[in-house]
Amino acid sequence: MGDVCHTLPVVRSIQRHWPGTRITWIIGKLEAGLLDDIPGIEFIIFDKGRGQLAYADLHRTMRGRRFDALLQMQISLRASLAGLLIPARIRLGFDRSRARNGQWLFTNARIAAQPRQHVMDGLFGFAQALGVTDLTPRWDIPIPPQAEEFARRHIPEGRDLLIISPCSSNRLRNWRNWSAENYAKVVDYAAERYGMGSLITGGGSELEREYGERIGSLARHTPVDLVGRTSLKQLLALLQRGRVLISPDSGPVHMATAVGTPVIGLYATSNPERTGPYYGRQWVVNRYPEAAREEFGRPVEQIRWGRRVRNPQAMQRISVEEVCRKLDDLLAS
Repeated sequence: MGDVCHTLPVVRSIQRHWPGTRITWIIGKLEAGLLDDIPGIEFIIFDKGRGQLAYADLHRTMRGRRFDALLQMQISLRASLAGLLIPARIRLGFDRSRARNGQWLFTNARIAAQPRQHVMDGLFGFAQALGVTDLTPRWDIPIPPQAEEFARRHIPEGRDLLIISPCSSNRLRNWRNWSAENYAKVVDYAAERYGMGSLITGGGSELEREYGERIGSLARHTPVDLVGRTSLKQLLALLQRGRVLISPDSGPVHMATAVGTPVIGLYATSNPERTGPYYGRQWVVNRYPEAAREEFGRPVEQIRWGRRVRNPQAMQRISVEEVCRKLDDLLAS
C-alpha cells in the first residue's frame, strides 16, 4: 500500500505535464481497491494470489497492444517477469545500484543514479527521466460518499480523534511492531490530557485483531476497535477526518500523508528518511540510528541505504514518554 501511495504522485505529475497521455497501471488486487476509481487511468489487476495464472491473465490482456514506455517502478522479480509481457519500446528501470533482484536485465533504459533518497523521491526519478519538471506531490484519491458517511459516524464533526494503526499486517514483519501495552498507555494519555478519543484500525489478520483486542483490554479509556472492519476507502476517509495517526512503518502512514493527516511514525527497524511519512518527519520518533548501530556495528552512514533491522527488540527502544511528547508538540503546533 505504501508503494502505490508513493507512485500516485509520480503518475499525477505525468498527467499534469502531458494531459493527453493514456496511462495504464498494472496494480495488485488489494491496492486496486484504493485507487481504481481515479479518472484518466486504466487499471489492470495483477492478482499475485493466482500464481502462474496471473501471468497468463496479463499476457492475454496485453495481446495486440503497444506502449511507448514501460516504467518498471517495482524491483521485485515478480514485477520484472510481468514486465516482459508488456510490449513497450522504452523499458525504463532503476539505475544499476538500485536495480536489485536483477531488474537491470529486464530494462533497456535507466533513471539517473541518486543516492540515499526517500522512496517517493526515487520514484519521481522516472518522471524526471521523461522530461517532467513539476514534481509537486499530489494524490487526490477519490473518497466515495458512502465511505465519508462511514467516517462521519465514527468521527463526528468537531471531535478530535487519535487513530492508531498498531502494526504491519505482514505476519513476517512482527519485528516492526511496538507493544500493545505501550499503545494503551498512549490512548490513556491522549484521553486524560486532551480529552481525545482513540480509534484502532488495521487489516483482518490474526495478529492485528489480537493487537486491537489487547489494546482495548489494557486501556482505561476504551478505544473504538475497527480492526478488520473497514475497506481501504473507509480507512482513507477515517484517516482524513482523524487528528493524528500513530503507526509504525506501514501502509496507513502513507495513506494518512496522502490526505494531509499528520503522522507520529514509530521507526526503529527502518530508516524514516527513506520510508517515513513524506511530510511531517519532525513528528517521527526515530530510533533507527541506535538500533542499526547495535545490529550492524556501524553508523547509518556506513550501511546500505534501506537496510532493515530485523530484531523485534528494536522497537522497544521507543518509549511511551517520547511518543507522548511528540503528541504534545504536534497538537501545540
